[in-house]
Amino acid sequence: MKKALGVFFPLYTTTMIMLLGAGLLTTYISLRLASANVNGVLIGAIIAANYIGLVLGGKVGYFLIGRVGHIRTYVSCAGIITAAVLLHGVTEFIPIWVGLRLIIGLCLMCQYMVLESWFNDQAAPNQRGVVFGFYMAASYLGMALGQLVLMVQPDLGIQSLLIIAICFSLCLVPIALTTRSHAQQISPAPMELRFFINSIPKILASTLVIGMLVGSFYGLAPVYASLQSLSTQQTGLFMATSIFAGLVAQLPFSWLSDRYNRLVLLRIIALMLVVAALPLAILPHISFYLLLGIGFLVGMLQFTLYPLVVALANDQIEPERRVSLAACLLMSFGVGASIGPLIVGALMEPLGGNILYAFFILCGLITVLLSRTTKRQETHFVEDAPLPHIAMPDSLMSSPLSPALNPSFDEQMIQESMPAPEPATDEQETTDTHENPREQTGEETETAVIIIREPGEHESEDGTEGGHDDRDKGLEKAYTMV
Repeated sequence: MKKALGVFFPLYTTTMIMLLGAGLLTTYISLRLASANVNGVLIGAIIAANYIGLVLGGKVGYFLIGRVGHIRTYVSCAGIITAAVLLHGVTEFIPIWVGLRLIIGLCLMCQYMVLESWFNDQAAPNQRGVVFGFYMAASYLGMALGQLVLMVQPDLGIQSLLIIAICFSLCLVPIALTTRSHAQQISPAPMELRFFINSIPKILASTLVIGMLVGSFYGLAPVYASLQSLSTQQTGLFMATSIFAGLVAQLPFSWLSDRYNRLVLLRIIALMLVVAALPLAILPHISFYLLLGIGFLVGMLQFTLYPLVVALANDQIEPERRVSLAACLLMSFGVGASIGPLIVGALMEPLGGNILYAFFILCGLITVLLSRTTKRQETHFVEDAPLPHIAMPDSLMSSPLSPALNPSFDEQMIQESMPAPEPATDEQETTDTHENPREQTGEETETAVIIIREPGEHESEDGTEGGHDDRDKGLEKAYTMV
């Protein structure tokens, strides 16, 4: 564990800083629009545009990484996001903000793909669980810290946008200074959506509903807090508490998921969410500290639904289809996260802020109904089920490559599930030769999809196999100088 933390510390730092900026931007935009009395439909459209960008970014990311490589993709996307963030301070024309959020969501997904493929490329198979766990912790921690910035900087002016832009600029530093060779070419997982619609329609529907719930929370919970007459500092603390609850809940609910029937557990958690959200749905005003407590409880429950559904879906699908399944689940979640803010945003203006948690109750009840199965349906569980439960991040902090980091997936299975990468063109070979010094020496490189190393294999500083020093010399010197 200590070795994994030391080797990947620069990438964890990059992830945390990037999510700090992304989380702060989402809350800032919601509060800024709510303070300007913008129509709820427009607020929902801006939030939905971010998730649409995340969904589209999955395809764009594969193209960019295959075309120009990981480092250039990450650097260019961070530059575009920084410019788009600052443009929010130049104009207040809402249609332009919708386009900016679409661009930011698309570029964020490309950055997630770079980081996750890099983690997977550098991690030995027996380290993948620890690597993925620290990645999730860094993601949730960054999101929570982004909300706490509002307590220090409550002004919703240009200063907050500058802080966000600084975050996206600083997250470039560990990537730009790394001396490691970039991760190898990746291939997209095949999409078998029609097969999964026929085999697990209720689970896909549950994933869509959970996406609607989580997307509405990230985008419109700050608006609900402002309608409860909370200050900017109080809103930041409320959001940070709710997001941090998601991190706290992962370990105990993972333990329960591996020991009890997951369908029953999903039904119980959804019912508990309905009960927990009820006070926030019916009480017009609630004290701040009680709101924090209930918000923490609701956050624990809502952020455990998606990883539980992912584990349940993998229990019912054969191993050779699980990589494709992960991509379809993420797409379903992203579509739901795009629809949810539009629905709640349209209802919030005539019905008030409480409609957000009333919508949570509706989503919880639908999830309960969808989790009911018959004896005939339960026979579809595959022989090796249940798989060990692995907490999966939501679409704000994951990409189509996240299944490759899942330690419950066999490495050979992932390689066989992915199509072989297309042969590089002359232009790509020239670019890769400049980026990878090993090719200049005539050394043969191994064709890989995502995972390319066996346990214990690492590159030494001179580029040969069998080295034992995993430290990134460029980053180590930079941190020492700082």
